[in-house]
Amino acid sequence: MHKIDIELVEMTMDVMKYAINRISETNPKIGKPKKEEELRALVGETITEKGIGGEFAFNLWKEHLMKANVPIDHPRHLAFVPASPTRASIMFDLVTSVSSIHGAYWMEGAGGIFCENEAMKWIVSLTGMPEGAFGVFTSGGTAANLSAIVTAREYWRSLDEQNKVEKGLIITSIGAHSSVKSMAKVVDADVLFVETEDKMYADALQSKIDGLTPNQRKRLFAVVGTGGTTNAGIIDDLDGIATICEKESLWFHIDAAYGGGALAADSVRHLFNGVEKADSITIDPHKWMFSPYDCGAVIYKQPELAKKAHAQEGAYLDIFKDEGAHGFNPTDYQIQLTRRVRGLPLWFSLAMHGTDRYKEAVERGLELAQIAGRLIEENPNVELVRTPSLSCVLYRRIGWKPEDYTHWTYENHKKGFALVTPTKWKNGDTFETVSRFCFINPDTTEKDIEMILDSMK
Repeated sequence: MHKIDIELVEMTMDVMKYAINRISETNPKIGKPKKEEELRALVGETITEKGIGGEFAFNLWKEHLMKANVPIDHPRHLAFVPASPTRASIMFDLVTSVSSIHGAYWMEGAGGIFCENEAMKWIVSLTGMPEGAFGVFTSGGTAANLSAIVTAREYWRSLDEQNKVEKGLIITSIGAHSSVKSMAKVVDADVLFVETEDKMYADALQSKIDGLTPNQRKRLFAVVGTGGTTNAGIIDDLDGIATICEKESLWFHIDAAYGGGALAADSVRHLFNGVEKADSITIDPHKWMFSPYDCGAVIYKQPELAKKAHAQEGAYLDIFKDEGAHGFNPTDYQIQLTRRVRGLPLWFSLAMHGTDRYKEAVERGLELAQIAGRLIEENPNVELVRTPSLSCVLYRRIGWKPEDYTHWTYENHKKGFALVTPTKWKNGDTFETVSRFCFINPDTTEKDIEMILDSMK
């Protein structure tokens, strides 16, 4: 299987041509999903005893399978939280893969981990956390949030023997990302919610804490604030929440998986005041720091607490901790042992372009949200649901019902025109279906936004 032959050399050239074309493409198609049976009819059986050959398999990918995907970096992909990896980071993602680096321990991956740590230093500097704070790259926000909450729980358990047999409790808002609730299940913790999808203020958090039973208060070990909600780009009262957490001796975790990229933008940095007081922070470079999937990050004020929670022990792992292997071991600070050097493409892109270019690209996303807000206010068919926050814009098509938004989304997607999906927003006591933009890609234009809004007629 590893024998180097002519076919492999030719296949390598084909792959490089494909990569060059993909990176240099100026008018990409958005792609159209197909049902499994449709794809099966187009490509047939691809995994066989004798193999179907590299050229044939690659052609199936190019002709049929690739076209059934939605490129996350298409300028009219404005759904969910899209991504827009730089061409430099995409190129170096190829280098990362072909280099076959195991990024768990310094002994095996010193060069790659060194590069990751250089990129991490820049991210940590954006937070303003105190000296000694540091982090590691993870597979994404869910793994980062989970790593942080495991660290918080283990620290809480170390404070009192009784805590080791109690079920922990976390407080967050209903606007928090779904992964916060999901990872609480993984660590077997209860979650209580501050009833706001908008900004979580310190007084609302304090009221929630004051209303706990004695048993609940004893079990409470962490508060999760949000630095840019996925749904609407809302930033919680981080400074006020940090003050309460310090007073109440609670771990303060900030989920800034989406919004953390905006820390690079001078125009909105003040909105994150208090982020520097967190015990841990999640930021996803594959969202607003222009890295390829998958690349998340978790940062700790006191990394040694994470190491106590996550460092794995095993006879075959002892060599990595010997005198000759001293160095930073990323696996000690998050839930995964085996890991690729996910931060390497980000390092190359930062090294190539410089951080000023990153600031400009993030500012462009913020600017696009303001442009969209203005266009919506000028369009008689639509109206803003709330003032744009970070790069998220919620708006409604006047007179539409939920099924109208769904039909419109599918029609635009089927045409290969755009992917903009509906969401729900709490309007009084009910949840209203509305439309939503999330701007990440600096290549999105005002004309793109106009065309999407015009398609709602």
